[in-house]
Amino acid sequence: MNLLLLYSLISVGAVSIISLIGILTLSIKAERLKTVLIYLISFSAGSLFGDAFIHLLPELVEETGGLGLDISLYILCGILIFFILEKVIHWQHCHMPITKTHIHPFAYTNLVGDGLHNFIDGMIIAGSYLVSIPAGIATTIAVALHEIPQEIGDFGVLLHGGFSRGQALLVNFASALTALVGVTLVFLLSGTFDNLISIIVPIAIGGFLYIAGSDLIPELHKESVLRKSIMQIIMFVLGILVMVALLALE
Repeated sequence: MNLLLLYSLISVGAVSIISLIGILTLSIKAERLKTVLIYLISFSAGSLFGDAFIHLLPELVEETGGLGLDISLYILCGILIFFILEKVIHWQHCHMPITKTHIHPFAYTNLVGDGLHNFIDGMIIAGSYLVSIPAGIATTIAVALHEIPQEIGDFGVLLHGGFSRGQALLVNFASALTALVGVTLVFLLSGTFDNLISIIVPIAIGGFLYIAGSDLIPELHKESVLRKSIMQIIMFVLGILVMVALLALE
């Protein structure tokens, strides 16, 4: 158990560092950044679907002895949780003009939502390690690939909302550290609730399916140029293939 906790903390720490990726975007022109981001989003979508169906779901079925109604309901709960989380983020709107001295409510709302998201990511990673180390590694990679475009986007939202570059980097990193709380909570509760894995992992699967299907895929459909669309498909398939390749760890 101590080894699994160590793996989880290292994984979450590595994923949290991605929140500082905004530093790398400061010297990149907006148009170039937009071009690269769409391919990262495509790769991320493929990896999230791949992790859900190739790693988490098969190992969960093996662990629990089958795909029962309870597992299906927990997966749907995961979708619902992320749907509600996204609704909370969009509930609050600010109609005041953007100024350099005023931090707007939507920036704080995005920050809170991102913190909750990272908290759940921490639980997902820890829960996956409790299933198996290979599943934990695969989930960490899938989460990290998703975090790259997300954190760049969050950094942009914070800047647009009135945070300075230094403030945006600091609060975004602080938000990422809530994943450590998620890891700690899972390991504290794992000794109390024997069926914790059968709850957390399907919720993670639902969350991954929601993020990939509701947030990432719609972004990809905004691009209609044939050459770029083909590249998106290639990157999407590549994301799945990376998850297939990780089966070798098992």
